[in-house]
Amino acid sequence: MAPFNSHTGIVAPLDRVNIDTDAIIPKQFLRKIERSGFGRHLFHEWRYLDYEGTQENPVFVLNQEPYRKATVLLTRDNFGCGSSREHAPWALADFGFRVIIAPSFADIFYNNCVKNGILAVQLKSAEVEELFQYVAKGKDGSITADLPSQTVKAANKEYRFKISPFNKECLIKGLDGIGWTLQFNDRIGQYEEKIKAQKPWLIRK
Repeated sequence: MAPFNSHTGIVAPLDRVNIDTDAIIPKQFLRKIERSGFGRHLFHEWRYLDYEGTQENPVFVLNQEPYRKATVLLTRDNFGCGSSREHAPWALADFGFRVIIAPSFADIFYNNCVKNGILAVQLKSAEVEELFQYVAKGKDGSITADLPSQTVKAANKEYRFKISPFNKECLIKGLDGIGWTLQFNDRIGQYEEKIKAQKPWLIRK
């Protein structure tokens, strides 16, 4: 996955609480196993007036300019609750989102974001409210999320967020679980050779 360092982008305000993974990517679109192509179905039932997805809902934020090109999502409490489907961050990433800002996230969804190169920023409710007010002042507003400094900047205001050192390193280096493990490939090989010598009966020939 792409490394994450600092990102500046258009902010799409989605002023709803408890947005679950079925709202993010409805169950009927989970048939594929590859990660691409889910972006067109992101928030499908809110974005479209018909089941087929041919008629846009004009009042939904992602169908309005400039939010069609938004890469930062601003939302409310408990984002990503519901099922553990990894397709939810796949859909968000495929649409183009690199940063999600909310007061709280469902734990599994948060971890799935890290594994897919999305920075999930948890701020205080009052800080998120300030950002909603900032975005409401003009549709040309953007937000910068800087991971090394763990800050979010909007105009002249700066907000600090927390992230575990492990998740931070994975995002900065662009490593998912497999990529992290492969960093230790030499040590894994040394261990396997040691086991072969010490316990050869365990090795399948």
